[in-house]
Amino acid sequence: MTKTVQQTTLHWEAALGIARGALVRGQELGIRVAVAVMDRGGNLLAFARDPGAPFHSSKIAEDKATTSAGFGLPTKQWWPVLEGMNSPGLLAGIAAVPRMVVFGGGVPVYVNGECIAGVGVSGGSEEEDEICARAGIAAAGVSAEPGRG
Repeated sequence: MTKTVQQTTLHWEAALGIARGALVRGQELGIRVAVAVMDRGGNLLAFARDPGAPFHSSKIAEDKATTSAGFGLPTKQWWPVLEGMNSPGLLAGIAAVPRMVVFGGGVPVYVNGECIAGVGVSGGSEEEDEICARAGIAAAGVSAEPGRG
C-alpha cells in the first residue's frame, strides 16, 4: 500500500506572473480588480490588488480561486449545474460550504492535464473577472484547460 502521494504545485514565479497578467488585463479593460492564486489545498500562492478594487473583492477573489482549484472547473459552471437540480437540501448545503463560489471569475490552472491551482479575480463583472483570470494564466504560460499546458 502506498503511504504517500506526490502532488505538483505552481511555482511562486508562475503564481506571481498570473496575478500580474490578470491585473494588467484589468487595467486594459478599465476595471480595478483583486487577484488570488491558490493551490489545490486552498493555500495562497500569490495575491495582488489594484488599490481601487472594491474592499470585498479580496476575499471573493480568494474564494473563487479556492473553488476552482478544489473542483478543477471554472466557478461559472456551478450555477447551471445547481439550477438543474431539484433538491432544496443540496442547494442549501452548497450555499453553506465555506469558500464555495458559484458565479464567474474563478478559473483552474492545469499543467500536463492535472489541476494544480486556481485563479480568482474580483472587481469587475463575472465575464470581465474571468477574462482577467484567463489572461493571467496565459501570461504565465500555463493552461486553463485539462488537455493543455
